[in-house]
Amino acid sequence: MKTLVIGTGGREHALALALSLDPAVAEVHAAPGNPGIGEVATLHDVDPMDGDAVAALATSIGADLVVVGPEAPLVAGVADPVRAAGIAVFGPSRAAARLEGSKAFSKDVMARAGVPTAGSRTCTTAEEVAAALDAFGAPHVVKDDALAAGKGVVVTNDREEALAHAAGCERVVVEEFLDGPEFSLFVVCDGEVGRPLQPAQDFKRIFDGGRGPNTGGMGSYSPLPWLPDGTVGKVMAEVVAPTLAEMRRLGAPFVGCLYVGLALTATGPRVIEFNCRFGDPDVQPVLALLTSPLGALLKAA
Repeated sequence: MKTLVIGTGGREHALALALSLDPAVAEVHAAPGNPGIGEVATLHDVDPMDGDAVAALATSIGADLVVVGPEAPLVAGVADPVRAAGIAVFGPSRAAARLEGSKAFSKDVMARAGVPTAGSRTCTTAEEVAAALDAFGAPHVVKDDALAAGKGVVVTNDREEALAHAAGCERVVVEEFLDGPEFSLFVVCDGEVGRPLQPAQDFKRIFDGGRGPNTGGMGSYSPLPWLPDGTVGKVMAEVVAPTLAEMRRLGAPFVGCLYVGLALTATGPRVIEFNCRFGDPDVQPVLALLTSPLGALLKAA
């Protein structure tokens, strides 16, 4: 099989490396890639945000599978023209990628699916934000409703900092704080069923000790020896299955990686957020430990 990875970062390098180790994968291509990816793949200078260009490239190289790495192209709908060209794509449609593209949409889906998550309010005015902060209390959790490359969330005890972050966004989701260690679960989905990979934990704050602003990711590890037995099964049953069913009901079946960000609270795992792709950096150790062939897994989805 010939594979094409879309993106430029560490996640895409991990994907290209894992694909290159799959005996069923004859060629790995990447667009635009980076110098590290170039050691295991053929690079192509194509804009990852241009769906028609990606589809044309995939067609010209005879790709059997296109793997879209980052969230921005997925939310922009890059997978759609590739799928329309008859090429298998690992990555959701524009409609399904709204699970990450809009925090408000994601919360609506969770509510209808009965997914355990934080209470929340979607706000568009300073008055609504202030009322929501008062209702939930500190620590304050304020999320930009739009994509922000992993940096759109502020968790703070400082009410003024929370208000200032909200003021810089068009629309925000204010949530109750979920107390407990966080972990990530990556679920390979075909629209109907999901298969979980090994859980991981990443670190976003820029300074040691969980201090400072969020970054795109400072590091990650897997496996998680502290995670209780049965946690993954519980998440699959209570979160992933009902979410996939709700997305099908909406006419936007989710095909790709459903990234479930969770907090292990005193009442069990609760969802912090959904993303529509593998996490970076937290999928890097997961893929490094994966013993089954990645190409076959993603093609099956």
